[in-house]
Amino acid sequence: MSIIDPELFTKALAAIEKSYSPYSKFPVGCALKTKSGQYYSGCNIENASYSLTQCAEASAIAQMVSAGEREIAEIFVIGDGAELCTPCGACRQRIREFASLDTPIHIGNREQHRASFTLNELLPHSFGPENLEKIS
Repeated sequence: MSIIDPELFTKALAAIEKSYSPYSKFPVGCALKTKSGQYYSGCNIENASYSLTQCAEASAIAQMVSAGEREIAEIFVIGDGAELCTPCGACRQRIREFASLDTPIHIGNREQHRASFTLNELLPHSFGPENLEKIS
């Protein structure tokens, strides 16, 4: 596991403060660093029509892709509560599209880093872009 980049924590912490979570009252912030060294962040954005809610990880990935980047090197997710706020299943798959299986995903709260996982630990036996490359 790589050493945690303190800038990731700072940017994820800034993102959680921008969360729009009036329904769940559960703000989440995410920051990611690309292979080129650029940082992108996002927060969860809720909607009265719950299925339209956007996760913090999805917001950060959208920022990254909109800037022309495609390779995630490391991620930090911050959420409140006693339990770890790991990416949901849909976000794990979104991350998979732009990250390698050994990409570190750090989890914390507003005070500290709490745990780290690789993408493969969070999404074992996953389906990714290389699965489609094998189709002839």
